[in-house]
Amino acid sequence: MKVVITKTWPALDETLKEMFIKTDEYEFSKCMKIADLGCSSGPNTLLVISHIIEQLSKQEHAPREIQVFLNDLPDNDFNNLFKLMSTNTNTNTKNNNIECYIYGAPGSFYGRLFPNNNLHFAYSSTSFHWLSQIPQGLEKNTKENIYIATTSPPHVFEAYSKQFERDFTTFLKLRGEEIRGGGRMVLGFLGKSVADPTSKDEFKPYTLLSETLSAMVSEGLVKEDNLHSFNIPIFGPSIQEIEAAVESEGSFNLDKMEFVFVPWDAGEDCNNYEKTDTSGKIVAKCVRAFLEPLLVVHFGSSINVDRVFDVYAEKVEEHLSIDESSSYFFHVISLTRKTKT
Repeated sequence: MKVVITKTWPALDETLKEMFIKTDEYEFSKCMKIADLGCSSGPNTLLVISHIIEQLSKQEHAPREIQVFLNDLPDNDFNNLFKLMSTNTNTNTKNNNIECYIYGAPGSFYGRLFPNNNLHFAYSSTSFHWLSQIPQGLEKNTKENIYIATTSPPHVFEAYSKQFERDFTTFLKLRGEEIRGGGRMVLGFLGKSVADPTSKDEFKPYTLLSETLSAMVSEGLVKEDNLHSFNIPIFGPSIQEIEAAVESEGSFNLDKMEFVFVPWDAGEDCNNYEKTDTSGKIVAKCVRAFLEPLLVVHFGSSINVDRVFDVYAEKVEEHLSIDESSSYFFHVISLTRKTKT
């Protein structure tokens, strides 16, 4: 999501600047190693790399060379990504006296990706709210809800929260092994602004999709058992859950925590956005981009995906006509790897 990525720029820029103030000049005199975790395969990846190079070039003791490792799951379209790289002058040639070398690093960021003490800096945006798996113990207890809803039973909240805690702890531990002492991370990901998930429906887009699928069950277009067993492996943590996990794991200091609100219908986030699209269609296209694969795998050929998102767009449009300010809540955090003994 381009809007969310650019919202992380202030924290990213400040973090990179601080690195060069607080780190020995010799540390970056030869080569700085950077990872983009959950990079995806579109033009937003180029946006991130180009911006980092631009910011590094402004530093008094900028590195002469940087290695950028692009990480995503193995089925990510790395071929397309490197084709885009080959035509982008900011990433495949010398830019502001910095030579940039780019590599693919396929694999889950919930597993080891790099050697010990290898990285200086890691960045991730709009990826880390994806869990490593659907929380255990849900079975069909969410019924028509495909995600946490304000009416969900307590054990559903607990299952999602515990899965996030396990995943985030694992992520921090592994990055703590790979990032050098004094190295930094900037992460931007979906969250919630209140600790109590029953007090506010901050994931209304998923609630509306649940309602869409429920309506299709009533029409005989979707099997009820399939809906009741479908859950989305996404979690938006609260500030308290993030702070507790960082403190408990112990590898990093949490230097900064900011948040941004991003409107649901921020059109430039959709690659196939058209000026004639209504807000409902814009949101539907964005949600379809990342949820369609899950729907197809779970429901198979029994579901008409086009029909799902046509109805969904209408529901979103109706909601936005009542609440035009509907927005996603995103955390942006900056962390420092504690000095290793």
